[in-house]
Amino acid sequence: MTDRQWEDLLRILDGELLDPLPVGFLVDGPWFSASIGAPLVDYLIDREIWLRANLEAQRSYPNVLWFPGFWAEYGMISNPPAFGAKCVWPEDGFPTCETVLRGHDDIPNLRQPNVRTDGLLPMIVRRLEQSRTAIEEAGHRIRFATAHGPLTIASYLLGHTDFLIGFRTEPEATEHLLRVVTEFVIDWLAYQKELFPSIDGVLVLEDLMGFVGEDDFRRFVLGPMTEIFAALDVSVRFLHNDAAGLITARHLEAMRVNLFNFSFEHDFNEIRSLAGESVTLMGNIPPRDVLGIGNSEDVGRAVTGLVDSISDRRRVIVSAGGFMPGGFTPEKIATFCGAVARC
Repeated sequence: MTDRQWEDLLRILDGELLDPLPVGFLVDGPWFSASIGAPLVDYLIDREIWLRANLEAQRSYPNVLWFPGFWAEYGMISNPPAFGAKCVWPEDGFPTCETVLRGHDDIPNLRQPNVRTDGLLPMIVRRLEQSRTAIEEAGHRIRFATAHGPLTIASYLLGHTDFLIGFRTEPEATEHLLRVVTEFVIDWLAYQKELFPSIDGVLVLEDLMGFVGEDDFRRFVLGPMTEIFAALDVSVRFLHNDAAGLITARHLEAMRVNLFNFSFEHDFNEIRSLAGESVTLMGNIPPRDVLGIGNSEDVGRAVTGLVDSISDRRRVIVSAGGFMPGGFTPEKIATFCGAVARC
């Protein structure tokens, strides 16, 4: 983001009503790679392709807020390899990784990674270091420290099914696992901010919190997430959860979240009533069915319907209810922005 865009974001979070309403998108590899016709694997591993795709998007849509902006990531394998997870790189689609823990009995043997040396983390920060001059010459700065959330990372280390079953069968071991991973997330975010002083925001991607009920949320989720968002002194504390988000929304203020990207399956005004007035909401047009495979008319109708339905337009960023899909073409982006401007 440019300095002006960052200042606008802070004004939005402070409750100032901008005219027109701001448009922003959470964007990762699939859209960027599709936007320049590159294979996803090339986008993820080739710095020049990555940088070109990001710069072209910023130049093409200067009035859009791109989150987190110049995101050096490897999808879901960005963090687990620091714990020793084996990476698997398919020719098409996102890379994935194998589990590290054979069961809950292995959890006490899990060791805290060194965020300066382990897994893919050195490659992530090195990409940003090598690209910083080009990013700043284009008028932008690195604004966010990013990480997947502790539940998501832990589920890749143990396996999703075993991890969730452990909430019932091995609660103490599960808490220990989350303690180790939470400390890792805090260290990783802090290290990014140490390297890049322009960072004034944290983005945590945690979909798995949407799979647990209220009691489990309070026991296993609330504490770790609150610690993470309280760990760094930053202006923007951004949570992405496009799974079930009603329970999450009720606890956003307690977790110190002030920017929330949530699922298209929830009514915008319901999320507002649950989240309170202090949280900026970012959403929530259906990414796949409207932005991805719908036509421009579908996009325009959906955006107009959403904006017209919002009772209080303060602390609102009109966006997708999740990530920006690969089929969201320039024509549809223009339609999206135009519909917001006319509302």
